[in-house]
Amino acid sequence: MTSAPDTVPLPSGERIPLLGQGTWRIGDHPRRRADEIAALRRGLDLGMTVVDTAEMYGSGASEELVGEAIAGRRDDVFLVSKVLPGNADRSGTIAACEDSLRRLGTDRLDLYLLHWRGRIPLEETLEAFTELAESGKIRHWGVSNFDASDMTDLVSIPGGDGVAVNQVLYNLTRRGVEYDLMPWCHRRNIPLMAYSPIEQGRLPRTGALREVAQAHDATPAQVMLAWVLRQGVMAIPKAGRVGHVEENRAALDLELTSEDLAALDGAFPPPTGPVPLDIL
Repeated sequence: MTSAPDTVPLPSGERIPLLGQGTWRIGDHPRRRADEIAALRRGLDLGMTVVDTAEMYGSGASEELVGEAIAGRRDDVFLVSKVLPGNADRSGTIAACEDSLRRLGTDRLDLYLLHWRGRIPLEETLEAFTELAESGKIRHWGVSNFDASDMTDLVSIPGGDGVAVNQVLYNLTRRGVEYDLMPWCHRRNIPLMAYSPIEQGRLPRTGALREVAQAHDATPAQVMLAWVLRQGVMAIPKAGRVGHVEENRAALDLELTSEDLAALDGAFPPPTGPVPLDIL
C-alpha cells in the first residue's frame, strides 16, 4: 500500500501541506457565496491550508471571497495568488500585488506566481518579485504554466533560481509533464503544484479508474486525487461545498496498491516522448 506524504518542502526548506484548495470560478455566483466560504473554512479546519487564487479569477471576485473566508485566520493559511502576464512588468506587478493584497484583506502573500509566460521579459517580473519580497509583501515567488524550456530560460536569469514552485495542469489524464518537466524540477528540488487534479470532474464512467475506486470504496475523483498526491505533487482541487471538501481530504488517506497503479498506468499511460504543456 502506498499513501501520499502530508507535506512537501519548498526550496527554502519550509514545508507546506501537499493538499490545498483551489478557487478558480469560486466567487462567480453570489448565490453560492455562503457555501463557498463555508467550504474554504472547512478545508482550513481539515489542514488544507494552502489556498490558491489569482487576480484573473472573476476579475478579483475570487480574491475578495477568499479574503472573507480567511478573515481572522490569516496566520493559519499559506496564501497564493497570481499576476497576469499583461501586468507583469516591474511597476505593473507591484501594483497588481498591492491590489490583490487589498482584495484579500492581508498585508502579505506567502507565494506569488506569474500566471503564465507572456511578452514582458522575465527579468522585469523578477525585479518586481525581488522588490515585493524585500518589502515583505510576498514571502516566496514562483511561476505557473511554464514548460521545461521556460524553466530553463527562467533559471538562466540572475535570481531566477529563486523560483519556489511551478503550478501546472496535471492529472491522471494529462501526464505530459512526466516526460521532461517533472524530472527537470525534481533535479532542482522545485515542487510542482497541480491545478485541475481531477480534470474538473470530467471522469471516465467505466474502466480501470472505476474499478480501483470500487475496490477501495472510494469515488473515482478520490482515486484521481490520491494518484496525483502519491506522485509527491501538490494539488489544489476546487470545492464549492463542504461535502466536496471532505471528500477531497479523504483522498489524502487513500492507499493505492502496486496493482492499482499498474492498472491506472495501463488505462492512462505515461508519455513516451515530449508533449506540449497542457493548459486550461
